[in-house]
Amino acid sequence: MTCVLLAALFVGAAPAATSAPAPRVARTPVVFVHGYNADPGVWGPLREDLRSAGYGEDELFSWGYDTSQSVNETLSDRLSAYVAEVRARTGADRVDLVAHSFGSLVTRWYVKFGGGASSVDHWVSLGGPNHGTGTAWACALWSQACRDMTPGSYVVRKLAEGDETPGPVAYATWWSACDEVIDPDGSVPLTGAANHAAGCVKHNALLGDDAVSLGVRTFLAS
Repeated sequence: MTCVLLAALFVGAAPAATSAPAPRVARTPVVFVHGYNADPGVWGPLREDLRSAGYGEDELFSWGYDTSQSVNETLSDRLSAYVAEVRARTGADRVDLVAHSFGSLVTRWYVKFGGGASSVDHWVSLGGPNHGTGTAWACALWSQACRDMTPGSYVVRKLAEGDETPGPVAYATWWSACDEVIDPDGSVPLTGAANHAAGCVKHNALLGDDAVSLGVRTFLAS
């Protein structure tokens, strides 16, 4: 879990000062959502790989947010507003969401309970505590986000109710047998998702692993 909190920001060119409809981008825009105590800078390697695969800067966006806040009461709504802005800016009907760690819970809540199923095409979770992680107890006393990540939390229980992968969204997860943050490893996979074993890769190393990057790029192109 990396450190530095940043306010919400766009990574890309500034929007044009015009009321005309935004030109439609060639690909589905990608919105990256970082994990607990992290910032948009963690997405550098994967952003570079996507640029090498043909994505333009106007198709890649990184949402920065205060990870001390609640998934269901605050962050999901803020993500919804950000996605709406990306869609307006790009002219795209849908976006692809790529989340790491705690960002997986934020994006899942948005899709399942925040109306995001109609605005998301592909959803990716890299090392997400989708069914909770025991390591979150270490910071649960002072952090709402950590409480949201604990096994059996309100957020974890609600997301597990009924369909874990609702709507027409394509879901995929990547998990590692050497993830020191997600405990147990089996917390990451979701019923109805394409679940991928990344081998022995540390939690933050999932962000720059070449095999994971290739898998994510292939999935987004599907």
